Amino acid sequence: MRLLHTSDWHLGRTLHRADLRAAQEMFLDHLVSVARAEQVDAVLVAGDIYDRAIPPVDAVQLCEDALLRLRDTGARVVLISGNHDSARRLGFGGKLFDVAGVHLRTRPADAATPILLSDRHGPVAVYGIPYLEPAAVRNELPDVASGGHAGVLTHAVNAINSDARRREVGRTVVVSHSWVTGGSVCESERDISLGGAGLVPSTLFDGFSYVALGHLHGRQELAENIRYSGSPLPYSFSESGHRKGSWLVELDAAGHVRAELIPAPVFKQLNVVSGTLPDLLTSPAYARYENDFVSVVLTDPVRPEGAMDALRTRFPHILVLAYEPSGAAPDGLGYRARVAGRDDLAVAEEFVRHVRNAPVTEGERALLRSAFAAAGGRADEDC
Repeated sequence: MRLLHTSDWHLGRTLHRADLRAAQEMFLDHLVSVARAEQVDAVLVAGDIYDRAIPPVDAVQLCEDALLRLRDTGARVVLISGNHDSARRLGFGGKLFDVAGVHLRTRPADAATPILLSDRHGPVAVYGIPYLEPAAVRNELPDVASGGHAGVLTHAVNAINSDARRREVGRTVVVSHSWVTGGSVCESERDISLGGAGLVPSTLFDGFSYVALGHLHGRQELAENIRYSGSPLPYSFSESGHRKGSWLVELDAAGHVRAELIPAPVFKQLNVVSGTLPDLLTSPAYARYENDFVSVVLTDPVRPEGAMDALRTRFPHILVLAYEPSGAAPDGLGYRARVAGRDDLAVAEEFVRHVRNAPVTEGERALLRSAFAAAGGRADEDC
């Protein structure tokens, strides 16, 4: 049995306002090609299909086209909702999709209803567990004891184990959108844990042939048979060093797995570069970043004016600009200590000095005085 494990497409997402539709189209084209070339039996999509509950129209069209083409390869498609998706919207028409071989699992009550696949060795039961927000599923699973996310997920896993025993299916696959203990997080994920309450132990999935996880954007292996595919694109600069892709999984007759990484195509590299503005604009050392999405950290002693416009002449895809002057050290003072004994003008002057790392000029001081005087005059008029 050949399975292709992917997750966290986040269709409709941008990267610091940069449109990623072309990059997402490239990945989905690649995924369809892999499914066809590898003759996979099923594509497992472990949640966060969209980036928000009400996705833009073009993201919905992109998803529909991808599902049609994946199904056209001959593979079945098993897709669950994640914490970014609206389970109700994504699951609309699920029973009709089932007939077509695209299986949406967005309702907690359906988690223990398997998609039954088969090969020459017999059946494989695939169970889809959507993201289970405890407060949101309480009405659908009234018999669940307290225990937060781990409690509702344990309930779902117990129901799945009962169903698998009843069916006497030896090979079982679970698709789940959850944060399993041991998984490494990225900046681009929405936190689903409060004080660790959203974490679940990997031992919860003991006994399954393969567990296809979604939610964490870094590809990782918690056990030979428990894996995150990660997101197909980097969605934050914290992922600049990630090697994105999908897992091609083979199940043998006994349910043992062999997984192979299928690298995703790279639309643009993400890189963080730092230096002074003159060096960044002229040094050959930075030429390799000119076509990348870049986050730039300026280290000039004084904040240069018009830096973003200047940098765009060499790095047209610059997305983030930060200023960290070389040699500067934090003074360790809190806000209360910084403003103690200072009037509004002094506080504003200190803010300008902090931002530019240079003393306020007489011209700037005059502008600040004028602004405070105008603001005070309007306040008097309002009274």
